[in-house]
Amino acid sequence: MGGKIECFLDISSYFSYVAFADLAQNRDKLAANGVDIEIHPVFLGGINNLSGNNPPWTNKAKANYLQHDSRRAAHRVGLVNVRSPPDLMAVGLTISPLRALHYIKANYPRDTFLAAMEACFIAFWTPPNVNLIPEENLRAVLQGATEKPGKSDSRKLFTEDEVERIMQSRGSMKDVLLATTKRAVDLGAFGAPWFWVTNGKGEQEPFFGSDRFNHIYKFLDVPFQDIALLTPAKL
Repeated sequence: MGGKIECFLDISSYFSYVAFADLAQNRDKLAANGVDIEIHPVFLGGINNLSGNNPPWTNKAKANYLQHDSRRAAHRVGLVNVRSPPDLMAVGLTISPLRALHYIKANYPRDTFLAAMEACFIAFWTPPNVNLIPEENLRAVLQGATEKPGKSDSRKLFTEDEVERIMQSRGSMKDVLLATTKRAVDLGAFGAPWFWVTNGKGEQEPFFGSDRFNHIYKFLDVPFQDIALLTPAKL
């Protein structure tokens, strides 16, 4: 019992969004088991470059398979109306919003940071698929971000002055984003989502992908229901 899950995510990573949604749904249960979660924004392009990996869609067979697997993964965690930007390679250079998220993480409560990151995921992966690279687009997403994304009566996360402060402070997070991305690679990362998990005994192991939570929970020694095939009910 107990431990910590460190999760390295990029907004432009589809399966990072799936992992983020999965963790959000189970955060309270994990906390009840003494497990802390820390989300680290990282630049996937930097991880690929430093690790020598290539995006899966550059391989035709993998790209064809992802059309099926992406849909299944999203449905499993309740994500609907998710669609990849038609120009993913161009809009995937998410350095600017990742720096903004690091500033928010360093200067606001955890719930504010997580809600801001969710707002960025939603904007990026649901129609009309906002390109977060232009300053005016990122500013608009942050200005519209709320405590409970998708709820019209939810309170906004930031005032206009706070949004401007975040936008002006992104440059100060350059080294933080670089260091966090490098740390992920030093821990063995070759893509995202990447997890570095510490259990209650102090043992540490890496995990990769949005569908490895059963292995993570087993390593943490927390109670969970694993996949099990059942015999058919007798008529």
